[in-house]
Amino acid sequence: MQGPEGDLPLIRQYRDWLQGNPPEDSPDRPDFFMHGTVVLDTNVLLSLYEYTPAAREQVLNALKSVQKRLWLPHQVGLEFVRGRHRVIAERAKALKDAPALLNRKLGEANKAIIGARELVQELLVKYARDTETSDFLAAKISSQAVDTLLSDWKKELIALVKGLKDHDLASASVNAHDPVLPQVAELFGSNVAEPPDPSDIRRLVDEASSYRFPNQIPPGFSDAGKGTPLSAAGDFLLWEEVVNFIASSPERNRLLFVSRDTKEDWYEPEELGRGRRPWPSLASELRMRAGAELRIETPGQFYRGVNRFLHADIADETYEEIDRASEAKEIIVTEQEADLTEPPPELALSAQRAAGLHHASLPRETPSLLRVLNWWLIGVTAQLGRRTPLDDEPQVSVAAATRSSVAPDPEWLPGNCLRLGEWPYQSSSWIAPWFAQVVNNMPPNDRRVVQRLAAQQLDLRVSD
Repeated sequence: MQGPEGDLPLIRQYRDWLQGNPPEDSPDRPDFFMHGTVVLDTNVLLSLYEYTPAAREQVLNALKSVQKRLWLPHQVGLEFVRGRHRVIAERAKALKDAPALLNRKLGEANKAIIGARELVQELLVKYARDTETSDFLAAKISSQAVDTLLSDWKKELIALVKGLKDHDLASASVNAHDPVLPQVAELFGSNVAEPPDPSDIRRLVDEASSYRFPNQIPPGFSDAGKGTPLSAAGDFLLWEEVVNFIASSPERNRLLFVSRDTKEDWYEPEELGRGRRPWPSLASELRMRAGAELRIETPGQFYRGVNRFLHADIADETYEEIDRASEAKEIIVTEQEADLTEPPPELALSAQRAAGLHHASLPRETPSLLRVLNWWLIGVTAQLGRRTPLDDEPQVSVAAATRSSVAPDPEWLPGNCLRLGEWPYQSSSWIAPWFAQVVNNMPPNDRRVVQRLAAQQLDLRVSD
Protein backbone atom coordinates (compact mmCIF):
# COMPACT_ATOMS: atom_id res chain seq x y z
CA MET A 1 0.00 0.00 0.00
CA GLN A 2 1.48 3.32 -1.11
CA GLY A 3 1.18 6.79 0.39
CA PRO A 4 1.15 8.08 3.98
CA GLU A 5 -1.17 5.27 5.11
CA GLY A 6 1.55 2.76 4.28
CA ASP A 7 3.72 4.14 7.09
CA LEU A 8 1.13 3.34 9.79
CA PRO A 9 2.25 0.32 11.87
CA LEU A 10 -0.93 -1.70 11.34
CA ILE A 11 -0.91 -1.22 7.58
CA ARG A 12 2.84 -1.71 7.27
CA GLN A 13 2.80 -4.91 9.32
CA TYR A 14 -0.05 -6.53 7.36
CA ARG A 15 0.62 -5.04 3.93
CA ASP A 16 1.00 -8.45 2.29
CA TRP A 17 -2.56 -9.34 3.31
CA LEU A 18 -4.00 -5.93 2.41
CA GLN A 19 -2.73 -5.84 -1.17
CA GLY A 20 -4.16 -7.99 -3.95
CA ASN A 21 -2.29 -10.25 -6.33
CA PRO A 22 0.78 -8.21 -7.43
CA PRO A 23 -0.02 -7.03 -10.98
CA GLU A 24 2.31 -7.68 -13.90
CA ASP A 25 2.76 -3.92 -14.33
CA SER A 26 3.71 -3.24 -10.69
CA PRO A 27 6.59 -0.70 -10.49
CA ASP A 28 8.98 -3.01 -8.63
CA ARG A 29 8.53 -6.04 -10.92
CA PRO A 30 11.49 -5.20 -13.24
CA ASP A 31 13.82 -5.18 -10.21
CA PHE A 32 13.06 -8.86 -9.54
CA PHE A 33 14.15 -9.77 -13.07
CA MET A 34 17.20 -7.52 -13.22
CA HIS A 35 18.48 -7.78 -9.64
CA GLY A 36 16.66 -10.57 -7.81
CA THR A 37 17.66 -14.16 -7.04
CA VAL A 38 15.75 -16.47 -9.39
CA VAL A 39 14.71 -19.95 -8.24
CA LEU A 40 13.00 -22.34 -10.65
CA ASP A 41 10.81 -25.06 -9.16
CA THR A 42 11.38 -28.67 -10.23
CA ASN A 43 8.30 -28.65 -12.47
CA VAL A 44 9.75 -25.75 -14.49
CA LEU A 45 12.93 -27.69 -15.23
CA LEU A 46 11.10 -30.95 -15.99
CA SER A 47 8.91 -29.04 -18.47
CA LEU A 48 12.00 -28.74 -20.67
CA TYR A 49 11.49 -32.41 -21.54
CA GLU A 50 7.93 -31.67 -22.67
CA TYR A 51 8.77 -28.89 -25.13
CA THR A 52 9.62 -29.32 -28.78
CA PRO A 53 13.34 -28.83 -29.60
CA ALA A 54 12.75 -25.34 -31.00
CA ALA A 55 10.76 -24.21 -27.95
CA ARG A 56 13.30 -25.77 -25.58
CA GLU A 57 16.15 -23.91 -27.26
CA GLN A 58 14.31 -20.59 -26.97
CA VAL A 59 13.49 -21.20 -23.30
CA LEU A 60 17.08 -22.15 -22.43
CA ASN A 61 18.37 -19.08 -24.27
CA ALA A 62 15.88 -16.94 -22.36
CA LEU A 63 17.08 -18.41 -19.06
CA LYS A 64 20.63 -17.40 -19.94
CA SER A 65 19.55 -13.78 -19.55
CA VAL A 66 19.10 -14.42 -15.79
CA GLN A 67 21.88 -17.02 -15.54
CA LYS A 68 24.01 -15.06 -13.08
CA ARG A 69 21.09 -14.80 -10.65
CA LEU A 70 19.85 -18.40 -10.97
CA TRP A 71 20.28 -20.65 -7.95
CA LEU A 72 19.45 -24.36 -7.74
CA PRO A 73 18.31 -25.63 -4.33
CA HIS A 74 19.37 -29.17 -3.45
CA GLN A 75 15.72 -30.26 -3.20
CA VAL A 76 15.01 -29.06 -6.75
CA GLY A 77 18.18 -30.64 -8.11
CA LEU A 78 17.39 -33.98 -6.48
CA GLU A 79 13.79 -33.99 -7.70
CA PHE A 80 14.92 -32.99 -11.19
CA VAL A 81 17.55 -35.70 -11.72
CA ARG A 82 15.17 -38.32 -10.33
CA GLY A 83 12.02 -37.03 -12.01
CA ARG A 84 13.42 -36.81 -15.55
CA HIS A 85 13.22 -40.62 -15.84
CA ARG A 86 9.50 -40.46 -15.05
CA VAL A 87 8.82 -37.67 -17.56
CA ILE A 88 10.59 -39.51 -20.38
CA ALA A 89 8.91 -42.80 -19.45
CA GLU A 90 5.47 -41.15 -19.37
CA ARG A 91 6.13 -39.56 -22.75
CA ALA A 92 7.28 -42.86 -24.27
CA LYS A 93 4.32 -44.67 -22.73
CA ALA A 94 1.83 -42.12 -24.06
CA LEU A 95 3.19 -42.59 -27.58
CA LYS A 96 3.31 -46.38 -27.22
CA ASP A 97 -0.27 -46.59 -25.95
CA ALA A 98 -1.68 -44.07 -28.43
CA PRO A 99 -2.45 -46.54 -31.30
CA ALA A 100 -4.40 -48.83 -28.96
CA LEU A 101 -6.20 -45.84 -27.48
CA LEU A 102 -7.08 -44.60 -30.98
CA ASN A 103 -8.46 -48.01 -31.86
CA ARG A 104 -10.58 -47.97 -28.71
CA LYS A 105 -11.96 -44.51 -29.38
CA LEU A 106 -12.73 -45.38 -33.01
CA GLY A 107 -14.45 -48.53 -31.76
CA GLU A 108 -16.52 -46.35 -29.44
CA ALA A 109 -17.37 -44.14 -32.43
CA ASN A 110 -18.54 -47.22 -34.33
CA LYS A 111 -20.79 -48.23 -31.41
CA ALA A 112 -22.14 -44.68 -31.11
CA ILE A 113 -23.08 -44.58 -34.81
CA ILE A 114 -24.73 -48.01 -34.64
CA GLY A 115 -26.55 -46.90 -31.50
CA ALA A 116 -27.85 -43.81 -33.29
CA ARG A 117 -29.02 -45.99 -36.19
CA GLU A 118 -30.80 -48.38 -33.84
CA LEU A 119 -32.56 -45.45 -32.17
CA VAL A 120 -33.92 -44.27 -35.53
CA GLN A 121 -34.95 -47.83 -36.40
CA GLU A 122 -36.93 -48.11 -33.16
CA LEU A 123 -38.70 -44.83 -33.86
CA LEU A 124 -39.52 -45.85 -37.43
CA VAL A 125 -41.04 -49.16 -36.34
CA LYS A 126 -42.78 -47.82 -33.24
CA TYR A 127 -44.40 -44.73 -34.73
CA ALA A 128 -44.62 -45.48 -38.47
CA ARG A 129 -44.43 -49.28 -38.68
CA ASP A 130 -41.85 -48.67 -41.37
CA THR A 131 -39.90 -51.92 -41.21
CA GLU A 132 -38.73 -51.51 -44.81
CA THR A 133 -36.78 -48.32 -44.09
CA SER A 134 -35.57 -49.83 -40.82
CA ASP A 135 -34.13 -52.83 -42.66
CA PHE A 136 -32.62 -50.51 -45.27
CA LEU A 137 -30.82 -48.55 -42.54
CA ALA A 138 -29.53 -51.77 -40.95
CA ALA A 139 -28.01 -52.83 -44.27
CA LYS A 140 -26.65 -49.39 -45.16
CA ILE A 141 -25.23 -48.42 -41.75
CA SER A 142 -23.78 -51.72 -40.60
CA SER A 143 -20.82 -52.04 -38.26
CA GLN A 144 -18.70 -53.19 -41.20
CA ALA A 145 -19.80 -50.20 -43.28
CA VAL A 146 -18.89 -47.82 -40.47
CA ASP A 147 -15.49 -49.50 -40.09
CA THR A 148 -14.87 -49.05 -43.81
CA LEU A 149 -15.90 -45.41 -43.57
CA LEU A 150 -13.52 -44.80 -40.64
CA SER A 151 -10.63 -46.87 -41.99
CA ASP A 152 -8.94 -44.07 -43.96
CA TRP A 153 -9.07 -41.72 -40.97
CA LYS A 154 -7.82 -44.52 -38.75
CA LYS A 155 -4.80 -45.18 -40.98
CA GLU A 156 -3.96 -41.49 -41.14
CA LEU A 157 -4.25 -40.93 -37.39
CA ILE A 158 -2.20 -44.01 -36.46
CA ALA A 159 0.47 -43.13 -39.03
CA LEU A 160 0.79 -39.66 -37.50
CA VAL A 161 1.10 -41.10 -33.99
CA LYS A 162 3.68 -43.68 -35.03
CA GLY A 163 5.66 -40.92 -36.71
CA LEU A 164 6.04 -39.31 -33.29
CA LYS A 165 7.71 -42.37 -31.78
CA ASP A 166 10.84 -41.34 -29.86
CA HIS A 167 10.48 -37.90 -31.47
CA ASP A 168 13.34 -35.75 -30.11
CA LEU A 169 13.65 -37.74 -26.87
CA ALA A 170 14.06 -41.52 -27.05
CA SER A 171 12.95 -43.61 -24.11
CA ALA A 172 16.61 -44.38 -23.38
CA SER A 173 17.64 -40.72 -23.49
CA VAL A 174 18.03 -40.37 -19.74
CA ASN A 175 20.67 -43.10 -19.69
CA ALA A 176 22.30 -42.73 -23.13
CA HIS A 177 22.03 -39.22 -24.54
CA ASP A 178 19.99 -36.78 -22.52
CA PRO A 179 19.83 -33.50 -24.48
CA VAL A 180 18.41 -31.57 -21.53
CA LEU A 181 20.50 -32.49 -18.48
CA PRO A 182 23.88 -31.12 -19.74
CA GLN A 183 22.28 -27.83 -20.76
CA VAL A 184 20.60 -27.44 -17.37
CA ALA A 185 23.90 -28.26 -15.63
CA GLU A 186 25.72 -25.68 -17.75
CA LEU A 187 22.99 -23.11 -17.10
CA PHE A 188 23.40 -23.28 -13.31
CA GLY A 189 27.17 -23.80 -13.29
CA SER A 190 28.38 -23.63 -9.70
CA ASN A 191 25.16 -22.02 -8.43
CA VAL A 192 24.03 -25.35 -6.99
CA ALA A 193 23.33 -25.95 -3.31
CA GLU A 194 25.12 -28.60 -1.27
CA PRO A 195 22.96 -31.34 0.33
CA PRO A 196 21.60 -30.31 3.74
CA ASP A 197 22.72 -32.11 6.87
CA PRO A 198 20.57 -35.25 7.46
CA SER A 199 19.79 -34.14 11.02
CA ASP A 200 18.41 -30.85 9.65
CA ILE A 201 16.23 -32.72 7.17
CA ARG A 202 14.83 -34.93 9.92
CA ARG A 203 14.10 -31.90 12.10
CA LEU A 204 12.30 -30.11 9.25
CA VAL A 205 10.27 -33.20 8.32
CA ASP A 206 9.15 -33.45 11.95
CA GLU A 207 8.26 -29.74 11.96
CA ALA A 208 6.25 -30.15 8.76
CA SER A 209 4.28 -33.19 9.92
CA SER A 210 3.74 -32.12 13.52
CA TYR A 211 3.16 -28.37 13.21
CA ARG A 212 3.00 -26.73 9.80
CA PHE A 213 0.87 -29.25 7.91
CA PRO A 214 -1.79 -29.76 10.63
CA ASN A 215 -2.14 -25.97 10.83
CA GLN A 216 -2.14 -25.60 7.01
CA ILE A 217 0.81 -23.24 6.98
CA PRO A 218 2.11 -22.89 3.40
CA PRO A 219 3.84 -24.18 1.48
CA GLY A 220 3.24 -27.90 0.98
CA PHE A 221 0.47 -28.69 3.45
CA SER A 222 -1.65 -30.24 0.69
CA ASP A 223 1.00 -32.97 0.35
CA ALA A 224 0.44 -34.23 3.90
CA GLY A 225 -0.28 -37.96 3.74
CA LYS A 226 1.20 -38.43 0.27
CA GLY A 227 3.73 -41.24 0.37
CA THR A 228 6.32 -41.05 3.17
CA PRO A 229 6.65 -38.03 5.50
CA LEU A 230 9.96 -37.20 3.79
CA SER A 231 8.44 -37.11 0.30
CA ALA A 232 5.38 -35.22 1.58
CA ALA A 233 7.64 -32.51 3.02
CA GLY A 234 9.37 -31.80 -0.31
CA ASP A 235 7.88 -28.33 -0.86
CA PHE A 236 8.58 -27.29 2.73
CA LEU A 237 12.19 -28.52 2.51
CA LEU A 238 12.59 -26.45 -0.66
CA TRP A 239 11.09 -23.38 1.01
CA GLU A 240 13.36 -23.66 4.05
CA GLU A 241 16.40 -24.08 1.83
CA VAL A 242 15.53 -20.99 -0.20
CA VAL A 243 14.73 -18.82 2.84
CA ASN A 244 18.04 -19.74 4.49
CA PHE A 245 19.97 -19.05 1.29
CA ILE A 246 18.40 -15.62 0.84
CA ALA A 247 19.01 -14.81 4.52
CA SER A 248 22.70 -15.78 4.27
CA SER A 249 23.61 -12.62 2.35
CA PRO A 250 22.30 -9.06 2.82
CA GLU A 251 22.80 -8.47 -0.90
CA ARG A 252 19.99 -10.89 -1.69
CA ASN A 253 16.95 -8.74 -1.09
CA ARG A 254 14.57 -10.04 -3.77
CA LEU A 255 13.43 -13.56 -4.58
CA LEU A 256 11.66 -14.43 -7.83
CA PHE A 257 10.23 -17.94 -7.46
CA VAL A 258 8.87 -19.60 -10.62
CA SER A 259 6.56 -22.61 -10.42
CA ARG A 260 3.69 -24.37 -12.18
CA ASP A 261 2.27 -25.31 -8.78
CA THR A 262 -0.77 -23.17 -8.04
CA LYS A 263 -2.47 -25.51 -5.55
CA GLU A 264 -4.02 -24.22 -2.35
CA ASP A 265 -0.80 -24.79 -0.37
CA TRP A 266 0.95 -22.14 -2.48
CA TYR A 267 -2.00 -19.98 -3.58
CA GLU A 268 -4.74 -18.56 -1.39
CA PRO A 269 -8.31 -19.56 -2.40
CA GLU A 270 -10.13 -17.01 -4.52
CA GLU A 271 -12.38 -14.64 -2.63
CA LEU A 272 -15.23 -12.40 -3.79
CA GLY A 273 -13.84 -9.40 -5.64
CA ARG A 274 -10.28 -10.70 -5.67
CA GLY A 275 -8.55 -13.28 -7.80
CA ARG A 276 -6.24 -15.99 -6.50
CA ARG A 277 -2.85 -14.89 -5.23
CA PRO A 278 0.18 -16.54 -3.63
CA TRP A 279 -0.29 -16.84 0.12
CA PRO A 280 0.62 -13.46 1.68
CA SER A 281 2.14 -15.33 4.63
CA LEU A 282 4.94 -16.57 2.34
CA ALA A 283 6.01 -12.99 1.56
CA SER A 284 5.70 -12.03 5.23
CA GLU A 285 7.78 -15.01 6.34
CA LEU A 286 10.54 -14.30 3.83
CA ARG A 287 10.70 -10.63 4.83
CA MET A 288 10.73 -11.47 8.55
CA ARG A 289 13.38 -14.20 8.32
CA ALA A 290 15.54 -12.96 5.43
CA GLY A 291 14.74 -9.26 5.04
CA ALA A 292 13.82 -9.84 1.39
CA GLU A 293 10.83 -9.30 -0.87
CA LEU A 294 9.09 -12.18 -2.63
CA ARG A 295 7.43 -12.48 -6.01
CA ILE A 296 5.94 -15.78 -7.22
CA GLU A 297 5.15 -16.23 -10.93
CA THR A 298 3.97 -19.01 -13.19
CA PRO A 299 6.26 -20.02 -16.09
CA GLY A 300 4.10 -18.11 -18.58
CA GLN A 301 4.31 -14.92 -16.53
CA PHE A 302 8.03 -15.35 -15.92
CA TYR A 303 9.08 -15.97 -19.54
CA ARG A 304 6.95 -13.06 -20.74
CA GLY A 305 8.68 -10.94 -18.11
CA VAL A 306 12.10 -12.11 -19.33
CA ASN A 307 11.06 -11.10 -22.82
CA ARG A 308 9.76 -7.75 -21.66
CA PHE A 309 12.52 -6.65 -19.28
CA LEU A 310 15.55 -8.54 -20.60
CA HIS A 311 14.62 -8.67 -24.29
CA ALA A 312 14.77 -12.44 -24.72
CA ASP A 313 13.56 -13.75 -28.06
CA ILE A 314 10.59 -16.04 -27.46
CA ALA A 315 8.07 -16.82 -30.22
CA ASP A 316 4.31 -16.87 -29.70
CA GLU A 317 4.27 -20.62 -30.44
CA THR A 318 6.73 -21.17 -27.59
CA TYR A 319 4.50 -19.26 -25.17
CA GLU A 320 1.66 -21.58 -26.23
CA GLU A 321 3.79 -24.61 -25.35
CA ILE A 322 4.76 -23.06 -22.01
CA ASP A 323 1.14 -22.29 -21.15
CA ARG A 324 -0.04 -25.73 -22.28
CA ALA A 325 2.53 -27.45 -20.05
CA SER A 326 1.66 -25.18 -17.12
CA GLU A 327 -2.07 -25.82 -17.42
CA ALA A 328 -1.68 -29.60 -17.34
CA LYS A 329 -3.02 -30.41 -13.88
CA GLU A 330 -2.03 -33.62 -12.18
CA ILE A 331 -4.87 -35.27 -10.29
CA ILE A 332 -3.59 -37.21 -7.27
CA VAL A 333 -5.76 -39.29 -4.95
CA THR A 334 -4.39 -39.38 -1.39
CA GLU A 335 -5.49 -41.68 1.44
CA GLN A 336 -7.74 -38.97 2.84
CA GLU A 337 -9.46 -38.48 -0.52
CA ALA A 338 -9.64 -42.24 -1.12
CA ASP A 339 -11.42 -42.62 2.21
CA LEU A 340 -14.23 -40.33 1.03
CA THR A 341 -14.40 -40.88 -2.74
CA GLU A 342 -15.84 -43.87 -4.57
CA PRO A 343 -13.58 -44.94 -7.45
CA PRO A 344 -15.22 -45.48 -10.86
CA PRO A 345 -16.69 -49.03 -10.67
CA GLU A 346 -15.18 -50.18 -13.97
CA LEU A 347 -11.74 -48.88 -12.95
CA ALA A 348 -11.94 -50.62 -9.58
CA LEU A 349 -13.02 -53.88 -11.23
CA SER A 350 -10.17 -53.63 -13.76
CA ALA A 351 -7.66 -53.12 -10.94
CA GLN A 352 -9.04 -56.06 -8.95
CA ARG A 353 -8.72 -58.35 -11.95
CA ALA A 354 -5.20 -57.11 -12.69
CA ALA A 355 -4.26 -57.81 -9.08
CA GLY A 356 -5.60 -61.35 -9.30
CA LEU A 357 -8.61 -60.72 -7.07
CA HIS A 358 -11.90 -61.98 -8.41
CA HIS A 359 -13.64 -59.69 -5.96
CA ALA A 360 -12.22 -57.44 -3.26
CA SER A 361 -14.30 -58.87 -0.45
CA LEU A 362 -14.56 -57.06 2.88
CA PRO A 363 -17.25 -56.96 5.55
CA ARG A 364 -20.19 -54.72 4.68
CA GLU A 365 -19.57 -52.51 7.69
CA THR A 366 -16.26 -51.31 6.23
CA PRO A 367 -17.23 -49.31 3.08
CA SER A 368 -14.58 -46.68 3.79
CA LEU A 369 -11.90 -49.37 4.00
CA LEU A 370 -13.04 -50.88 0.72
CA ARG A 371 -12.77 -47.47 -0.99
CA VAL A 372 -9.19 -47.03 0.19
CA LEU A 373 -8.32 -50.60 -0.85
CA ASN A 374 -9.76 -50.13 -4.33
CA TRP A 375 -7.92 -46.86 -4.85
CA TRP A 376 -4.69 -48.49 -3.68
CA LEU A 377 -5.26 -51.39 -6.08
CA ILE A 378 -5.83 -48.89 -8.90
CA GLY A 379 -2.52 -47.21 -8.10
CA VAL A 380 -0.38 -50.26 -7.42
CA THR A 381 -1.50 -52.27 -10.45
CA ALA A 382 -0.67 -49.33 -12.71
CA GLN A 383 2.64 -48.69 -10.92
CA LEU A 384 3.71 -52.35 -11.24
CA GLY A 385 2.66 -52.56 -14.90
CA ARG A 386 -0.15 -55.05 -14.23
CA ARG A 387 -2.48 -53.00 -16.41
CA THR A 388 -2.43 -49.95 -18.70
CA PRO A 389 -3.82 -46.82 -17.00
CA LEU A 390 -6.65 -44.98 -18.74
CA ASP A 391 -5.79 -41.66 -20.37
CA ASP A 392 -7.81 -39.68 -17.80
CA GLU A 393 -6.97 -41.85 -14.79
CA PRO A 394 -5.81 -39.99 -11.66
CA GLN A 395 -2.55 -40.84 -9.95
CA VAL A 396 -2.88 -42.56 -6.60
CA SER A 397 -0.66 -41.78 -3.60
CA VAL A 398 -1.85 -44.28 -1.00
CA ALA A 399 0.85 -46.17 0.90
CA ALA A 400 0.33 -49.66 2.30
CA ALA A 401 3.77 -50.07 3.88
CA THR A 402 7.12 -48.34 4.17
CA ARG A 403 10.63 -49.21 5.31
CA SER A 404 12.31 -46.80 7.73
CA SER A 405 13.96 -46.76 11.14
CA VAL A 406 11.03 -44.95 12.74
CA ALA A 407 7.30 -45.05 12.13
CA PRO A 408 6.18 -42.41 9.58
CA ASP A 409 3.19 -41.73 11.82
CA PRO A 410 2.36 -42.73 15.42
CA GLU A 411 -0.61 -44.79 14.19
CA TRP A 412 1.46 -46.95 11.82
CA LEU A 413 2.16 -50.51 12.99
CA PRO A 414 5.39 -52.56 12.93
CA GLY A 415 5.72 -55.18 10.20
CA ASN A 416 5.21 -58.05 12.61
CA CYS A 417 1.53 -57.10 12.89
CA LEU A 418 1.08 -59.15 9.70
CA ARG A 419 1.29 -62.93 9.60
CA LEU A 420 4.64 -64.68 9.59
CA GLY A 421 5.18 -66.40 6.25
CA GLU A 422 2.89 -64.00 4.38
CA TRP A 423 4.71 -60.72 4.90
CA PRO A 424 8.47 -60.83 4.13
CA TYR A 425 9.54 -57.62 5.90
CA GLN A 426 8.33 -58.16 9.45
CA SER A 427 11.43 -56.68 11.08
CA SER A 428 12.12 -53.81 8.69
CA SER A 429 8.79 -52.25 7.76
CA TRP A 430 5.87 -50.21 9.01
CA ILE A 431 2.29 -50.98 8.00
CA ALA A 432 -0.42 -48.39 7.30
CA PRO A 433 -3.37 -48.88 9.71
CA TRP A 434 -5.86 -49.22 6.85
CA PHE A 435 -3.78 -51.99 5.25
CA ALA A 436 -3.51 -53.93 8.50
CA GLN A 437 -7.31 -53.80 8.78
CA VAL A 438 -7.71 -54.96 5.18
CA VAL A 439 -5.39 -57.93 5.67
CA ASN A 440 -7.13 -58.98 8.89
CA ASN A 441 -10.57 -58.84 7.27
CA MET A 442 -9.75 -60.75 4.06
CA PRO A 443 -10.00 -64.44 3.21
CA PRO A 444 -6.55 -66.17 3.19
CA ASN A 445 -6.11 -66.25 -0.61
CA ASP A 446 -7.00 -62.57 -1.07
CA ARG A 447 -4.91 -61.66 1.95
CA ARG A 448 -1.80 -63.19 0.42
CA VAL A 449 -2.47 -61.49 -2.93
CA VAL A 450 -2.60 -57.98 -1.48
CA GLN A 451 0.48 -58.57 0.69
CA ARG A 452 2.48 -59.72 -2.35
CA LEU A 453 1.44 -56.56 -4.17
CA ALA A 454 2.42 -54.40 -1.19
CA ALA A 455 5.81 -56.12 -0.98
CA GLN A 456 6.43 -55.60 -4.71
CA GLN A 457 5.48 -51.94 -4.38
CA LEU A 458 7.84 -51.60 -1.42
CA ASP A 459 10.67 -53.22 -3.39
CA LEU A 460 10.04 -50.79 -6.25
CA ARG A 461 10.21 -47.77 -3.95
CA VAL A 462 13.43 -48.96 -2.37
CA SER A 463 15.05 -49.54 -5.80
CA ASP A 464 14.05 -46.02 -6.86
